[in-house]
Amino acid sequence: MLRFAKTGLLAGMLAASVSTVSYAKTELTMYYPVSVGGPLTKVVDGMVSEFEEKNPDIDVKAIYAGNYNDARIKALAALKSGEPAQLSVMFSIDVHELMDLGTIIPFDEVATSEEDKKWLKSFYGPLMQNGMVDGKTYGVPFQRSTIVMYYNKDLFRKAGLDPEKAPQNWDELVSMGKKLTKDGQWGAMIPSTGYPYWMFGALTKQNGEVLMNQAGNETYFDKDAVVEALDYWKSLGSEHKIMPTGTIEWGTLRQNFLEQKTAMMWHSTGNLTAVKKNATFDFGVAMLPKSKEFGSPTGGGNFYLFKKSTPEERQAALKLVKFMTSPEQAAKWSISTGYMGVSPASYDTPELKAYVKEFPPAAVARDQLEHATAELSTHQAGRVRKLLDDAIQATLSGQSSAKDALSSAQKQAERILKRYK
Repeated sequence: MLRFAKTGLLAGMLAASVSTVSYAKTELTMYYPVSVGGPLTKVVDGMVSEFEEKNPDIDVKAIYAGNYNDARIKALAALKSGEPAQLSVMFSIDVHELMDLGTIIPFDEVATSEEDKKWLKSFYGPLMQNGMVDGKTYGVPFQRSTIVMYYNKDLFRKAGLDPEKAPQNWDELVSMGKKLTKDGQWGAMIPSTGYPYWMFGALTKQNGEVLMNQAGNETYFDKDAVVEALDYWKSLGSEHKIMPTGTIEWGTLRQNFLEQKTAMMWHSTGNLTAVKKNATFDFGVAMLPKSKEFGSPTGGGNFYLFKKSTPEERQAALKLVKFMTSPEQAAKWSISTGYMGVSPASYDTPELKAYVKEFPPAAVARDQLEHATAELSTHQAGRVRKLLDDAIQATLSGQSSAKDALSSAQKQAERILKRYK
């Protein structure tokens, strides 16, 4: 009897061990930036919970890390110290830097089935520009945006302007801005802290120029059309007086718009839901005005897969990314936050179709993709962006001419990027 009991106990322990192995969960750590308005953590938590319910063999730990730079720094620090992390949402423009560091792998290495390949081709083309290098997909779009113009229709009416017609070109921005500027109220504001290079990318595209090449080893800061764009930006404050001179804070601009301190603002479509919920006035959203053409850079974050992960973790991470970028989830994400749906299929869902019909501003960022360009992205991205940011701010604050500031930035960028030719 004793021998039987021991044998039975051993068999039970082995069975339990096999059961534990069979049902071992794959654990994922995902770093996520929260840098723009909207209840992002709550939305992401809800999406992760829904994913875990449908995939009980996968546990996802979402670590919220402030803005995009914070997310990159914390994720890379965790990887360097040996802490596990399999994926992250980081700046779409981080791709060259992350590749140079050897921390990410292309999705093509993991998404190998025909269904996976079809999924990789399902996104809007302009949103893929910052994520593709040498024909491989390193970043998959998720928290994506373009810059749009928010405008106060009530203030337009008071100024005798058509509330359904936002400025269509640079001249109209000035003329309408003058009618909207009075004591305590500016006609327009374009933020020049936080992401000044991003706003400048819109102005240069509108003036028929881009800031860099696809390979990320050339910049075009000193081209005539680029200098003209910065001169125009400065003139809005210094000459036309429709905007404060000097710098305008990214972080407080939305509140300035909500408090009606400015009649128009250029900002991320990621602010759309927050403005919709908090505006006490009638407002509109429009594409940015043109000079030679309409234009905005895309912006926001992509999913990346980290190299230091097991095959099982990579497949689980791919499953999570495919879930969060599915048409249904992308539609829910767009409605909840204001960021755009990342695929045409997301706008064909009943939910987003109905939302766009009820609230047409939700389609503006998507419609502007027709005129979009890639956001500034190069090797040594942080250093190169800072050169351009400093040139922009030096010009806007009157410390330098646009031509001198941009020529200096271009020469320094060329020295940095020379090794990547």
